[in-house]
Amino acid sequence: MPIYSGQVGSKLPTVGTTIFSVMSKLAQEKGAINLSQGFPNFDVDSELIELIYSAMKNGHNQYAPMQGYLPLREAIGEKLDNLYSMRYNAEDEITITAGATQAIYTAISAFVKEGDEVIIFTPAYDCYAPAVELNGGKTVYFQLHGPEFKIDWEEVKKLVNRKTRMILINTPHNPTGTILSAHDILQLERITKGSDILILSDEVYEHIIFDGYEHQSVARFPHLAERSLIVYSFGKTFHATGWKMGYIVGPAALMVEFRKVHQFNVFSANTPIQVALAKYIQNENTYIGISSFYQAKRDIFNAALKNSRFILRPSAGTYFQLLDYSNISDQKEVDLAKSITEEIGVASIPVSVFYHNPKENKVLRFCFAKTDETLLEAADRLCKI
Repeated sequence: MPIYSGQVGSKLPTVGTTIFSVMSKLAQEKGAINLSQGFPNFDVDSELIELIYSAMKNGHNQYAPMQGYLPLREAIGEKLDNLYSMRYNAEDEITITAGATQAIYTAISAFVKEGDEVIIFTPAYDCYAPAVELNGGKTVYFQLHGPEFKIDWEEVKKLVNRKTRMILINTPHNPTGTILSAHDILQLERITKGSDILILSDEVYEHIIFDGYEHQSVARFPHLAERSLIVYSFGKTFHATGWKMGYIVGPAALMVEFRKVHQFNVFSANTPIQVALAKYIQNENTYIGISSFYQAKRDIFNAALKNSRFILRPSAGTYFQLLDYSNISDQKEVDLAKSITEEIGVASIPVSVFYHNPKENKVLRFCFAKTDETLLEAADRLCKI
């Protein structure tokens, strides 16, 4: 094969292989328990599988409408109304996407142009900033500090200027497991009032929130919702990350622009899965009980670590738990994560890699979306440190 001899000129020169791939590969090589990448190791509900099979047998195997299968959009509209008292029109305010990452990338592409600034809170999920950069925007980072990882909104306000096009929030928050309160959302509303700043709210873990707290979706706040696009995930909710199924909601004027880009990204998402989900989510029990399901797993994992040397601050949401190792080692997070994978046999993710400029809080992120047996075995190994 001939070798290209020209200058590539990368658009993302600082981006390499993600830490998720690195740690999963290391876990596989060492035969370690993989609590690094965020995916469940248990089965999807057999009822949902049967509904997909039925949709395939009944001929739902061609392109879905670009906006998404209408009965599914209608079911989502009902769901959001019931949960957050906000009615989104199925026809022009809801779009089905090929996963949440695609929705986020498309939303940024639709609205961020060269010279625009986007405020992102770090540590942040790694798909945000590259999307801004690829579209010529500038990422403005607001650094959160452990162990609380709380947002100081007065400091955020100082970052807002005439170039600010978008503020991107994530609640429940990956990787820290923290959640935004109603006060937080009201502060965001206050500092953007009277401006043209858009909000992109990543709420893929909306149904995984613990200890009696209520998810504060931007959809609950009408004055903020009118300038917001909100991203949700079927994959996270229904233990099916490999399906890459999500959706985005927002006012019609914003959705028009979103769909202009969406139609050229993927055009449409998987048809039989959409048909199945349209029926499946009509039963609210399919998603209402997810929080208690994952809280039980969090509690099993944390209880098994009670006698370890890690400092535990229980996750408030997501299926990730941070463990503080400041009583154990002075190693950098990446180095210790690799050492624990190789020597103890449990893979995790160093939180420092979620920062623009790596910050060492001496915390590692562990995924507890695993069977109880896997969690207990992993905890047993970690207690030997």
